[in-house]
Amino acid sequence: MMDVLLAYDVDTTTPEGRRRLRRMAKLCEGYGSRVQKSVFEIATDEVGMLMLIAKAEAIIDEETDSVRLYRLPKNGFNQVQTLGTAFKVGHRDDFVF
Repeated sequence: MMDVLLAYDVDTTTPEGRRRLRRMAKLCEGYGSRVQKSVFEIATDEVGMLMLIAKAEAIIDEETDSVRLYRLPKNGFNQVQTLGTAFKVGHRDDFVF
């Protein structure tokens, strides 16, 4: 598993841009936890990372949008320092259904 910080900026000046923004948000919600409006913390493996990149490439407009992915050091999310209303996210906590 690797810890990844993903940030995106989608041009929302057109209806198509707003649609891409919603699709990017939905895609990222499927992979990780939203920590800012357009920033996600994602714990994934190499295959998941490649799939995420391929899906993001299919959504964005390369002329107007941008996506940045930062691979953090091992267990990088354990070193997060938060201020204000920010909160820590448990990426490897057990899920209870």
